[in-house]
Amino acid sequence: MRRWEISLWNVCLALGILVMSNVEMVQGADVVRAYIGTYTDKGSEGVYVLELDRDAGTLTEARVAAKQTSASFLTIHPNRQFLYAVSEVEATDGKKGGGVSAYNIDPASGKLQRLNGEITGGGAPCHLVVDPAGKNLLIANYSGGSVACLPINADGSLQPTSCFVQHTGSSIDPSRQQAPHAHSINVDPTGDYAVVADLGLDKVLVYKLDSDHGQLTPNEPPSTSTKAGGGPRHLAFHPNGKFAYTNLEITSEITAFQVQTGGVLAGIQTLTTLPGGKPVPGNSTAECQVHPSGKFVYVSNRGHHSLAIYTVDQSTGLLAHIGNQSTEGETPRNFCIDPSGKYILAANQDTDNVVVLKINQETGLLAPTGSQSQVPTPVCVKFWSPN
Repeated sequence: MRRWEISLWNVCLALGILVMSNVEMVQGADVVRAYIGTYTDKGSEGVYVLELDRDAGTLTEARVAAKQTSASFLTIHPNRQFLYAVSEVEATDGKKGGGVSAYNIDPASGKLQRLNGEITGGGAPCHLVVDPAGKNLLIANYSGGSVACLPINADGSLQPTSCFVQHTGSSIDPSRQQAPHAHSINVDPTGDYAVVADLGLDKVLVYKLDSDHGQLTPNEPPSTSTKAGGGPRHLAFHPNGKFAYTNLEITSEITAFQVQTGGVLAGIQTLTTLPGGKPVPGNSTAECQVHPSGKFVYVSNRGHHSLAIYTVDQSTGLLAHIGNQSTEGETPRNFCIDPSGKYILAANQDTDNVVVLKINQETGLLAPTGSQSQVPTPVCVKFWSPN
C-alpha cells in the first residue's frame, strides 16, 4: 500500500472512530429531542428537529423533520405519538383561513410523517394545544380573533372543526387593538377550562371545555380584563393549578392571577419585564413559561433580546423580578424549558439560532452553556421524549 493510501486510510479510520464515538456519546447520554417551528419566508423549510444532551448542555445540528409553510407553532399529543403544526397564513388551498397539519412522530429518527390537514376557520393561526384527554386540538386564530376546536381521530389525524367561536370588541391602542386578536389558547390543569389570551381585547377569556363533544362555551364570568393597552399574548399555569401568568406584549409586562373556583381568574399583580422598568424602544414580549418546580417564571423580550426571570411566592403566587439574561441572539420569539427543568432553549428569530441556557436550580438565574444550533427563522420550541 502506498504511503498516501496509508495516510488516507488512517484519516478515514480516525473520522469513523470520531463519528462512532459521537453517536455512542449521544445514545448513552441523557438526551431529549426538540422540535422547532419556523417561518418559511427566509429560507426555512418548515419543522426542524434536534437533540439536547442534558449531561453536557449541548445541541446537535438541526435537520428538517417535515416541510410545511410557516409552521410557526407546534404542540405534541399527550401520548407522544403525534405532533400538530399550524400554518400561519390567511388562506389554505384557496379557502379563507389558516391551516393545521397532523403528523406521526418517528421515535427513532425524529422525522414527521404527515397524516392530514384541516382549515382552522380564521386567519393566521398562531397557537394550539391538545386537551389533556387527547381528544381535541384547540387553536387560536390571530387575524379576526377567533378560536376553534378540531376533534382528533384515534390514528392522530384531524376531523373538521367541531366548534368555532368568534371574538368581538376592541381596546385602546389604535395600531394594535382595533379588533380582537386571539394569541394563545391553553387548557387548565383540571382539563375543564380553555383559557384564551386576546391581545386585541385586553382580556383573558375562559371557556368551559366539553372534551367528549369538542365544544367550547363561555364561562361565567366569560373573561378577566388585563391592563388597558397591555395586550395579553401567552399564558402559563403554575403546576399547583392555583396561579396563572400572562405576558403583556405591548407594554412589556407580566400579570399574575389567582385561579378561583369555577375557572375564574383574578388578577393580583402586574410587573415589568425590563431591567428597572426602563423602556426599551421597540421591545415587546413573546412567551411566558413556569418552571416545572413552580419556583420560577420566565418571559421573553424581543428588542431587549432577553429573558426576564422571576421567583414565585408559593403561597400567594406573587412574583419578584430578579434579573434578565441575554438570549445570545436577537428577537427571542419563543423558548421552552426542558422537562427535567435543567435547561431552556431560546429561539432567536432574527439571528437564526437556538441557544442553550442552563437554569440554576436554587435561584432560577440563567447562564449560556456556549452551545447553539443554526435554525432559519425559529419561532417555537417543543420538547419530546418517548414517555
